[in-house]
Amino acid sequence: MSGNDDAKTAKIEVWWDMKDCPIPEGYDARRVRPSIERAFKKLGYTGCVSITAYGDQNQTPCDVLRGLSSTGVAVVQTISESTRSVMYRDMVEWRGQNPPPATMMIIFDQVEGDFSWDLARLQQRNRYHLFLAYSIKSRDDLLLVYYANWRWEQLLEEGGAPPPVANGLSSAAMFYCKSCNFDCQSLKKFRKHLSSYKHGLEEAIKPPDTQLLYVTKTWARNYPATPEHATAKILVLWNVNDCPIPEGYDARRGSNTDFRAWKVDNPAPASIMIISDELASSKYRSSLICVDLQRSNYNCFLAYSARPFEMPVLLTSSEWLWDSLLSVKVKGLFQHLPECFVANCATVIAKAWMLSRSISQVKNIYRKYASSPSASSVSIDCLTI
Repeated sequence: MSGNDDAKTAKIEVWWDMKDCPIPEGYDARRVRPSIERAFKKLGYTGCVSITAYGDQNQTPCDVLRGLSSTGVAVVQTISESTRSVMYRDMVEWRGQNPPPATMMIIFDQVEGDFSWDLARLQQRNRYHLFLAYSIKSRDDLLLVYYANWRWEQLLEEGGAPPPVANGLSSAAMFYCKSCNFDCQSLKKFRKHLSSYKHGLEEAIKPPDTQLLYVTKTWARNYPATPEHATAKILVLWNVNDCPIPEGYDARRGSNTDFRAWKVDNPAPASIMIISDELASSKYRSSLICVDLQRSNYNCFLAYSARPFEMPVLLTSSEWLWDSLLSVKVKGLFQHLPECFVANCATVIAKAWMLSRSISQVKNIYRKYASSPSASSVSIDCLTI
């Protein structure tokens, strides 16, 4: 069974912001779950669907809460300002407990910006099938790669007639209050809790954090090679405008190759090295390659002439300043990496130097590392981006 087939039968987790995507007036809340399930089944996804709805439930009518709980939709109480951060924190926690293959769905209007940036980096490490729904369409330069997206109102029409009323609540239908760490299955108890003095005091004293927790900003930038990348092919894309050849160096330019054309003949696992200031600093331009890194198991390296002010959306295994890359001793640079990976990287560096220095200056390096039986084939491309 292929990875895509595995994902289509794996669990599906849904996070839903009820303020951004509310239930229309007169709409039966019991139709929400079957609408989402039917939309997935049309695309061939048959896994078990879990749905969590976030919002200020003091503003949600009892019949809506009752309808959601009767179909197994979990309901979370948050203040409107913290819904985004609470939902993202739960999403990250779920990813840590549920490795791929699995499917994620986000029903939310505010996916772009820092939410999209951090999740795009997470997706480059662990790739889930991602789906979106919204009441207002996101910008076209969204960094996330998704398999499908729906307008919220259109998605709700998928379910047809509501299912028959169940006896009691589903075992999965829980009510949660994040501020008080409270949960129950009784709507009456949940309403009583939300109107209690204790809840009001807790929400006033310790309100949920409204700031998004950036998970990937604390990640290191130097990782040893994974087994599948250790001997895989390496493509180097070099922007000679951003990282020029120093004066006095002997430039020997390579051929021009587009990454998307290269990856057709070089499927993942493989490695890509990007030498560019623009791709390091611009979220929009970086997103072109970021799309492929979210879809496939490519390993990414980055070099730039000046360290970017903001962390790139590209998730890298290592980063270098261009000047230090040209002057570094290969042995010192790679002494902490596995031997087979040293051969691969040394081949890249040696050949990159061959473009910027005379061949005689790198002959010894190239002979030592590029002739290694574990060294992968390397393609060097000089691009004006």
